[in-house]
Amino acid sequence: MPLHLEIVTTERVVFSGEVDMVTVPGSGGVMGVLPHHAPVLSTLRPGELRVKIGNEVYEYAIGGGFVDIHDNRVIILADSAERADEIDIARAEAARRRAEEMLKNPPASKEDLFQIEAALKRSRVRLQVARRYHRQYGSESS
Repeated sequence: MPLHLEIVTTERVVFSGEVDMVTVPGSGGVMGVLPHHAPVLSTLRPGELRVKIGNEVYEYAIGGGFVDIHDNRVIILADSAERADEIDIARAEAARRRAEEMLKNPPASKEDLFQIEAALKRSRVRLQVARRYHRQYGSESS
């Protein structure tokens, strides 16, 4: 019996369908989810989400969020989520450079510093996922 997976952001349903396995970047570490997994409600950190369907593995860059696992259903409520083939490498690289530049002169407020560090983490994850995809499937002109 496969898992039913939904990956949802505030903007759209990124994926909805049957899968064989999901690997999520949980706040306590990477967690693999197979059918009949114990119920779990957990936060997610920015990272790579992997979805296995048959012999294919699909990768997504997520910006954190929540995962709810119960009754062979996995619901990902992500702050942001992009399939590897959707990521514009040039844009992600520009976002990484902007965040690194901002960190050279740290802001006065801890909240602003947290926002910049989170943006840097998201851009690094996006670059990692996109570059792996483009090495495997083609050029970086996405």
